[in-house]
Amino acid sequence: MYNRSKSRKRNRLEDYDYSQHGYYFITSCVDNYDNCLGDFDGNEMKLNEYGEIVKQQWLWLSKQYSYVELDEFVVMPNHFHGILIINNDKDVNHHSVGTGRDLSLHCGGGKCRCVKIKPLWQLIGAFKTTSSKLIHIAGYKDFKWQRSFHDRVINSEKGLDNIRNYIITNEDKYLLD
Repeated sequence: MYNRSKSRKRNRLEDYDYSQHGYYFITSCVDNYDNCLGDFDGNEMKLNEYGEIVKQQWLWLSKQYSYVELDEFVVMPNHFHGILIINNDKDVNHHSVGTGRDLSLHCGGGKCRCVKIKPLWQLIGAFKTTSSKLIHIAGYKDFKWQRSFHDRVINSEKGLDNIRNYIITNEDKYLLD
């Protein structure tokens, strides 16, 4: 019998700490590429109620987690692109914690202020779960994201500029397809 799990491509870099400081490019697609987040009015993407929820929950990440910063992002009819920054070296000491999930702790300042740093996959999981729940409440009961998401660790200024440009021009490219 064919074992699907053995043939599945790894989604993440092996032995890479996805809770460490860095810039990450994220792409998540709606299941079955359903065009349910908005549509184009001429050459401009207009988010509908569900697309606004996706935007709101992306912005929520930086409010919910003090170490998360957001850069360029775009909500498209059936997918999402964004740059998420884990900024865990701002005025704190980074310590690895030997938990089952191997989360990181930040302790710094006069008083110990420990913050568990969630790895990228947990942050994107929170984004996808909360946006899905709110979209269900708004009336689209069958909404779901595709399993997992695509990520790229951004490791150079040139790479960051290229990805920012890709996000900014994504609407134009989408219209050409």
